[in-house]
Amino acid sequence: MFKTIKGTKDILPSEIHKWHYIETTLRRLFHRFGYQEIRTPVFEETALFQRGIGETTDIVGKEMYSFRPEESSPSLTLRPEMTASVMRAHLQHNLSNISATTKLFYISELFRKERPQAGRQRQFWQFGSECIGSQTPESDAETIALMMTIFKALGVKHSTLKINSLGDPESRLKYREQLQAYFKPHFDTLDDISKVRFETNPLRILDSKNPDLQTLIHDAPKLIDALDQDSMNYFQHVQSCLKAYSIDFEIDHRLVRGLDYYSHTAFELIGNELGAQNALAGGGRYDGLSKILGSKQLVPAVGFAAGIERLIITMDKLDLFSEIKPNAPTVYVVLQTKEAKTWAFKTVHQFRVKGIAAEIDLQERSMKAQMREANRLGAQYVLIVGQRELESQMYALKHLESSKQETLSLEDIETKLLNAIELCIA
Repeated sequence: MFKTIKGTKDILPSEIHKWHYIETTLRRLFHRFGYQEIRTPVFEETALFQRGIGETTDIVGKEMYSFRPEESSPSLTLRPEMTASVMRAHLQHNLSNISATTKLFYISELFRKERPQAGRQRQFWQFGSECIGSQTPESDAETIALMMTIFKALGVKHSTLKINSLGDPESRLKYREQLQAYFKPHFDTLDDISKVRFETNPLRILDSKNPDLQTLIHDAPKLIDALDQDSMNYFQHVQSCLKAYSIDFEIDHRLVRGLDYYSHTAFELIGNELGAQNALAGGGRYDGLSKILGSKQLVPAVGFAAGIERLIITMDKLDLFSEIKPNAPTVYVVLQTKEAKTWAFKTVHQFRVKGIAAEIDLQERSMKAQMREANRLGAQYVLIVGQRELESQMYALKHLESSKQETLSLEDIETKLLNAIELCIA
């Protein structure tokens, strides 16, 4: 027997309704905020991610699925994240010529060679947004507001928004030097990965989860103390916008983005139901990415991303799917006699053509077994057809939840079923 590869997972019919519900909610809210969907190829040149994610990161160093189709061809990589791909598409297709501000969202499969665990697979799904072209604090605040609106609409209300400022490139360089000066006397006490980061990316030491380093990290210089006045003003403006939106937040001085092209606002949404792996979403401003990817002009941008698997785990713990039912037929046609088969299959087809979700038995089972199947599928109605119904052209329509049964013409049944669908949509 073949089985799924480690780190991958089948999404079965019994749970796909959760994904559909989330995706429908996402598309509705992204459109409400003026975002348009983008879909990029599942693989890109490896160099795109090496530049866009950073060669010193764990993703590029250990977690990418890369291959060469031919010896002479460039290395290709299954996308491990979306921001670099979206920015590449924006630059390649000159989307800034269409609008000064390009607002894009995605719901995409990603691939990372990680150790599989709850909420983290090697093939996984993320959704997110990229607001490209605006360099204002308002676009940072709007991105955060979009993220918070999505999680609130999905019922994930007990979460904590953390924000910080990375400042402009000059402030960031100043802080980098302060961190290296602070950690240098303690270099021998750092773990191996932090020693590497000390040389390549000292801000990432602050991300360490090593319990032995937490006191040292806690006492490290704060990035906010290295900000110049313009950066402070920018950060305060973002905070003012969030307060105007009635969005609560905490300032977390240890919240950083290690790559040099990040600037100003960084943020993270922390869930209270996830244990150690508690980050639901995160993002920030990345004004320098466009130049790293080859653009002659700096293209300002801000965005966020969130994992769908982790979101589903959270929503399951909060019992947020209990009222959301899998797709069920509006009507199940139950046959009392074999003579009714031709009429029944023709009628089911007519129902479907007219927009009514209809189902019928394909196993030639007993009427009792057909009724059991209608209940299992969650059908709203059953239409019972036998020889007497065919002769009189009046048919028994039973509402399964209330057990109320009526005898109606086929035309009246169609009207009733269509009205039931409209009520469900409303």
